[in-house]
Amino acid sequence: MRIHELRERTDLFEQAVNAFWNQWGSEESYMFYKDCMLNSCKTEEDVPRFYIAVENEKIIGTFAILRNDINSRQDLTPWLACLYVDPEFRGKELGGQFLDTALQEAAQKGYKKLYLATDLDKYYEKYGWIHSTEAFGLGGNPIKIYEKSTVNKHPEIQTQRT
Repeated sequence: MRIHELRERTDLFEQAVNAFWNQWGSEESYMFYKDCMLNSCKTEEDVPRFYIAVENEKIIGTFAILRNDINSRQDLTPWLACLYVDPEFRGKELGGQFLDTALQEAAQKGYKKLYLATDLDKYYEKYGWIHSTEAFGLGGNPIKIYEKSTVNKHPEIQTQRT
């Protein structure tokens, strides 16, 4: 398995759009995902960035680093979003690898923290993420916000893309 920034693997662009959209989108949001992902491959800005995990030319997981995650905390940036592991590949700590890679990528871009919004309980905590605050979604529903420092406090521990 290898993690790629989407703009490194534009040959898998359509497969990637479908992977993100099938997991996170709705019938009417296909063009939203496609346009956002297309422009992320063209921009020189540090975000947005979409990442795909590929094994045997099949996308088995996704995540993105975005400027915002469509919630009320527009003062926080960047956001980890769209973390997904194909059910066939779960239980192999791929989610943890994606989280580590996202933190490394955010650090390389100069960010000191990475944020995420979730309704999951006890998943991100096991990777050291802190439930720091709440936000509100478009429908007014509360959303848990987590954060994690991108600074490796133990430089002797290195994580690598595989």
